[in-house]
Amino acid sequence: MNFELSEDQRAFADTARQFAAAELAPHAAEWDAQAIFPREAIAKAGELGFCGLYTPENAGGLQLPRLDATLVFEEMAAVDPSTTAFITIHNMATWMLGTWATPEVRAEWGEALTSGQKLASYALTEPGAGSDAASLTTRADKDGDHYVINGAKAFISGAGSTDVLVLMARTGTPDSGAKGISAFVVPANAPGISYGKKEAKMGWNSQPTRVINFDNVRIPANHLLGHEGEGFKIAMKGLDGGRINIATCSIGAAQGALTHAQQYLQERKQFGKQLASFQALQFKLADMTTELVAARQMVRLAASKLDAGAADASTYCAMAKRFATDAGFMVCNEALQLHGGYGYLRDFPLERLVRDARVHQILEGTNEIMRVIIARRMLEADAPEAIR
Repeated sequence: MNFELSEDQRAFADTARQFAAAELAPHAAEWDAQAIFPREAIAKAGELGFCGLYTPENAGGLQLPRLDATLVFEEMAAVDPSTTAFITIHNMATWMLGTWATPEVRAEWGEALTSGQKLASYALTEPGAGSDAASLTTRADKDGDHYVINGAKAFISGAGSTDVLVLMARTGTPDSGAKGISAFVVPANAPGISYGKKEAKMGWNSQPTRVINFDNVRIPANHLLGHEGEGFKIAMKGLDGGRINIATCSIGAAQGALTHAQQYLQERKQFGKQLASFQALQFKLADMTTELVAARQMVRLAASKLDAGAADASTYCAMAKRFATDAGFMVCNEALQLHGGYGYLRDFPLERLVRDARVHQILEGTNEIMRVIIARRMLEADAPEAIR
């Protein structure tokens, strides 16, 4: 068991850190304040391979392990969790297309997406189907050599500004549950698609979020991913990686916040002393660091389980997502507290990191649902020995 990063892994992390410093850090506050979706910066990330990190090579991706991808995402999230989180969602959708699309669809979209020239959204959640994703009602009905899609999706990152949608829709009967769901690739500008208003959000302002409506949207039958009825399985496989990705964005945000807090404690004076000299604040910094390091190791463990195809990988991904997003938000919030009133000002990055990190406890499955997944596994007879 080796916890040290390899030379290649360190090189990926260093490249991501340099990219974040040059292309994200100077603009992140402006993108947040003005709700700008930075397609140019995302395309530059694509030039480095960051838009197809674990997508198969036959679709133009790097096909890296999930563990290596976390190293890249963490470095970018340390300065801009919102933009980085969209890049992780794009990676997830691109991986799904690259893994399950027909050769024709893969050829059309694969390299365009992995290069960052085209962008993808992931469309699972509906106005009435959030945590209970298997109850979704958007339909895709076969009509000759096409499918006709009707319904609506909600809380879709990038919606209205991306080029393709990886969509989950019901092909079975209304009561068919998870087994009646299929996955599709849908051009984002297909006739019959309309977009709602851009949602005004607490954070994640550098990426738009909208409702998507589908009114008799026709797509070729070869835009099906995998086979009919496999959509929910594909969605859950995507979400295992997505949960690691979002957990990593929390770790990155927390690392950025911790770095700012450590520097501030050494610069700021009160009562004639540096803040760093007060033991109460030293203890707070120690706890923040401990929680962050523990969360990072849990995420890397879960990523390693997913890379190895471990039977309980989904459970580890749920644990990592629950722990890292809670710990990451706590570290960001404590770092803001250490800055006092300055932390609440937009002149400092702390309030943006706090706002961006908060939603990580909700999306890709709420942390309450993560507890359901973990508890369900832990109530099986072999769990105490298997999950260690």
